[in-house]
Amino acid sequence: ATVQEAAPGAGTLRVRYCLPDPAPLVSIIIATRDGYTLLRDCIDSIHARTDYAQFEIVVVDNGSEDPDVLAYLQELVAKKNVRVLRDARPFNYSALNNAAARVARGQLLCLMNNDVQVITPGWLQEMASQAMRPEIGIVGCRLWYPDDTIQHAGIILGIGGVAGNAHHRFRREQAGYFSRATLVQNYSAVTAACAVVRSDVYWQVGGFDESLPVAFNDVDLCLRIRDAGYRNLWTPYAELYHLESASRGLEDTPAKKARFAADTEFMICRYGDALLYDPAYNPNLALRMQDYTLAHPPRIERIGITPAAL
Repeated sequence: ATVQEAAPGAGTLRVRYCLPDPAPLVSIIIATRDGYTLLRDCIDSIHARTDYAQFEIVVVDNGSEDPDVLAYLQELVAKKNVRVLRDARPFNYSALNNAAARVARGQLLCLMNNDVQVITPGWLQEMASQAMRPEIGIVGCRLWYPDDTIQHAGIILGIGGVAGNAHHRFRREQAGYFSRATLVQNYSAVTAACAVVRSDVYWQVGGFDESLPVAFNDVDLCLRIRDAGYRNLWTPYAELYHLESASRGLEDTPAKKARFAADTEFMICRYGDALLYDPAYNPNLALRMQDYTLAHPPRIERIGITPAAL
């Protein structure tokens, strides 16, 4: 590894880890249904802005009917590093990704939504080099909304009931709480909108839990990886834009709200009070906000830790 200043005058450091030689193959898995512009922009950005050569793209087509999408998928098949799997089952993000992971050739899996676009050419090298460290489980990246505010900079357990994004909507010039919006660090969970994990680690914990078809499947996967003894990691040096929920939409119908409530109940039943004990988040900080606001009253009293015990 090499060590350098994270940014001139910031007083913080960045460690760059070496990749093995030859570099590992990364299988980028993208589940999609229609959404021609989203899918095209996503894949075009990978090919145009990725300086890591050892990757394949596995597109899981979940019953697309749009003629433009079908024609584009045929074009993709002609590319040497793109494969298309047809899977028309009712949408289940976990099941679609598990199916693709079973046929992926890569030592590393990159789980990716079809509504992201690459910004930094070194994104995949950074994530792969971190994911190849034997102690690291799953690696997340920094995702931006199109207006250049943060969509994802790590996930904190307990926010919003189950989990929420750290530094949500912070601007590029904001370093965040103790500069945590700009530094590589461990988090309990990261989003699978773009995450890299070794294939053996993914299957060691059984992949995604298919009883979580949409919400919290990535948080659940991360927690099972963490509980298997690995340290999950977030890096700000892999950056992509994310049009959050552009494909599946918002939780704005009675059916979607009911499903989200069921997924929430699933997570609370499985993890219980562990959602209040995130080791990457101080118990003096609030769970009602995503900006590291102080809890009032302090949560340490609610979870049974007294100041004397600290």
